[in-house]
Amino acid sequence: MMETLIVRAVVPADLRDQFDLWYEAEHLPEAQDAFGAYEAYRGWSDDNPDVHFAPYRFSETGAVDRITQNGTLGVLISKFDARWQGRVTRTRDVIQVRQSLASE
Repeated sequence: MMETLIVRAVVPADLRDQFDLWYEAEHLPEAQDAFGAYEAYRGWSDDNPDVHFAPYRFSETGAVDRITQNGTLGVLISKFDARWQGRVTRTRDVIQVRQSLASE
C-alpha cells in the first residue's frame, strides 16, 4: 500500500510571500528528490490563509520510517529550522493509504 507524509506549516502573514517563493523554488523540489517521493505538491488552506500543506506520496509503506532512520528527514528539518528560525511552526502526519480511487 501507499503512504503519504503531510507537512502542515503555520506561516505568519508577513512571511507568506517569502515562504511561498522559497518552498516553490527550493524546498519542495529538494524534499521530493531527497525523500524519493513519487509525487509532491503543496498549497495554502482555503479555511486559514496562514496554513500551508505539503503532501509527499510514496509507493510503499515504511518509506517515512526509512527517511527518518537514514537521517534524510532530519537533514531537511534542520535546513527548514535554520531558514525560518522558529517563525514558522509545523507538524507532520503519516497516512497509511487503505483505499484510493481515481477518475480519468
